[in-house]
Amino acid sequence: MRALLTPDVAPRAGIVVFKPGRELLPMFSGGRRVLISSEPEFMRVLPSGLVSDADQPLADDPALAPFFSSQQVIAAAGGRDNLAHWVQELAHCQWSGGDGYNSQYHTVLRTEESAVCLCEHHDNQLRETTLSRLDELGRVNAAQWVINSARIDLALPEGHQLTLPELCWWATLRNVIQQMPDAPARRVLKLPAAVVETGTLKEAAIHPMRVATEIIQEAAKQVLELRIDPETPETFLLRPKRRRWINEKYTRWVKSQPCLCCGKPADDPHHLIGYGQGGTGTKAHDLFVIPLCRAHHDALHADMRAFEAKYGTQPELLLRMLDRALALGVIATGKNNRGD
Repeated sequence: MRALLTPDVAPRAGIVVFKPGRELLPMFSGGRRVLISSEPEFMRVLPSGLVSDADQPLADDPALAPFFSSQQVIAAAGGRDNLAHWVQELAHCQWSGGDGYNSQYHTVLRTEESAVCLCEHHDNQLRETTLSRLDELGRVNAAQWVINSARIDLALPEGHQLTLPELCWWATLRNVIQQMPDAPARRVLKLPAAVVETGTLKEAAIHPMRVATEIIQEAAKQVLELRIDPETPETFLLRPKRRRWINEKYTRWVKSQPCLCCGKPADDPHHLIGYGQGGTGTKAHDLFVIPLCRAHHDALHADMRAFEAKYGTQPELLLRMLDRALALGVIATGKNNRGD
């Protein structure tokens, strides 16, 4: 149980008094200690009283509510069926109050945008009703589930509290960054809050501002444009000289991706060895690279066969990397037909 309380301070006596009200008195029963902390910035707009028991602070941020309730975001996180399954795994009735009775069997009640875990007793009572409190429980569940799905996708450990930049990165990878409200996106970019100009303005005084999510999307893509030329001079030679394709922009992006073996931050863009690639004094094209942490990079060079038996062959890992780069638009053919 968590709550926002306004303190009454008596500095000379060194006493701080809280008035929680009858609903919050169970917080202080049982002899347990209570954790006290200052309110986060996004909670300043909330009224005093009970707040949700979310273990992820982002789930409490009212500015992110439209993002978590978006059907596109829910679909990107796994879909409503997976959300309902996750809610069922809660295995406790989320409805409190009323007659105080809970049956031992639980089921899932789907709301308009989410789902709520209820015992069969309360499910029978509430299934045909429309209550704002029930919808609010569903919104909290959706927010917690989306955050949990993003944490798993980003290979972050269990118990990790997802940050707003991490959520924006996940939304970019899942192509739902457009659903992110402008205010949270501006906080990530450390931009001032958007100001809505009112009144009569001269045309010269109008300064249109870019949407913050577009800036995030543009920074994340780092699009690499390729030029396709089927009639290069080398194609007409009997024994053309091999030219190695070099592009530091692409290898830097690969290095920024998580390790394909463990999901930790990559240290190196590994160029393929074997399979006709690499060798003494040579190196594979910069397109044939995969992200590896230092430990797995060293393990591959120490024993390639053992590495591939455990994690898959290098061409298989490369195919995953190229599929990801193409799906995210990192590799694209430019409309201006210029190479990069």
